[in-house]
Amino acid sequence: MTNEVEEELFEHHRVIADKGQDPLRVDKFLMNRLEGTSRSKIQQAAVDGFIQVNDKAVKSNYKVKPHDIVTVMFKNPPREFELIPQDIPLNIVYEDEDIVVLNKEAGMVVHPGYGNYSGTLVNALAYHFKDLPSNGGDPTRPGLVHRIDKNTTGLMVIAKSDLAMTSLSKQFFDRSIDRRYNALIWGELGEEEGSIEGHIGRSLKNRKVMSVFPEGDYGKHAKTHYRVLERFGYISLVECKLETGRTHQIRVHFQHIKHPLFNDNEYGGDKILKGTTFSKYKQFVENCFKIIPRQSLHAKSLAFTHPRTKEWMSFESELAEDMKTVIEKWRNYALHKIQ
Repeated sequence: MTNEVEEELFEHHRVIADKGQDPLRVDKFLMNRLEGTSRSKIQQAAVDGFIQVNDKAVKSNYKVKPHDIVTVMFKNPPREFELIPQDIPLNIVYEDEDIVVLNKEAGMVVHPGYGNYSGTLVNALAYHFKDLPSNGGDPTRPGLVHRIDKNTTGLMVIAKSDLAMTSLSKQFFDRSIDRRYNALIWGELGEEEGSIEGHIGRSLKNRKVMSVFPEGDYGKHAKTHYRVLERFGYISLVECKLETGRTHQIRVHFQHIKHPLFNDNEYGGDKILKGTTFSKYKQFVENCFKIIPRQSLHAKSLAFTHPRTKEWMSFESELAEDMKTVIEKWRNYALHKIQ
C-alpha cells in the first residue's frame, strides 16, 4: 500500500494557537484541544513524526507559541460521517443572505459527536439551509462559528456564506463579539460586579467536565466578567460577559469561586448548597429543580459587526420559560421568606 493511500486513512486535525498562547508542550496543547484523545496516542503520533508545527515534524516536548499551526495525524481512520438533514423546527430571530440568528432551546446538542449523530442543531440547519459553509473544512459543523451547551438556551449566530464564516470566525478570534448570559447562581457575591480569571482545561479526574487551573501551563486562558442583577437571599441572578469562549466557561468559573449555577448537575449545583434546614425550604428548592431540570443559564444577548454591511448588530432574547418561572419563585421567596 502506498503512503498516499495510507494517509487517506489517517485522522487529521489542524489547530492554530491563539495570539495569547503561553509556551506549552505540544502534547499537553493537543490534549486540551482534542476531545477523547489519550496522551499516549498523541505521544505515539509524535514518535511516528505525525505531529507537525508550521509544516515541520516536532517531538512531544516542543513548546507551542502564539499563532503556531499544529497538525496531527493518527493511524486510525475517523468514524465515517454522513450528515442527515432533519426537519427540526428552529426559532429564527433574524435572517439575511449571510447570517441567521436563532434562539436555541434546552436539550438540543449543537453538533453531532459521539453518542449524538442525529437530532442536533446541525441536522436541523442542513434541512433548512442549503450549501452552508463548513468551518475549517469540517463536514460536521456547517455554518457554525460558535456553540452553546446542550442544556443552555439562547442566542447563536450561524454563517450562511463564506464571507460570513470568515468574518464571524475572525470576530470570535479577536474577541470583538459581545456575548452576555444570564445565570442563576448559588449564594451571594460580595461585590456588585467583578471578574473571574483562571485557565480552563479538561479535568484530570473526569474528562467529561472542565476544571480551572489557576497556576501552571495546563488549560487555556479564560476570563468572565459578571454583574449582579438581583439578589434572592440564597440565590443570585447575574449577568455574565464573556471575554473568552472556553468550553463550559461560565459554569466552571462560578464553580471555582464556590457559586455553582443553580441545578448544574455536572458542576455541583444540583444540591441545596445555601439556605435553612426547614423542610418547607427544602421542598421549595426541590420543586424549583423540577421546574428547571438543567443548569440555569441563558445566552441573553449577542452583538457583532455584520460581515457585509459592517453595521453593528445587536440582539436580545427572552429568558426560557423554565428559567423565568424559577426566577419568579425565588423573587417571591425573597419577599416572603419561606420557613
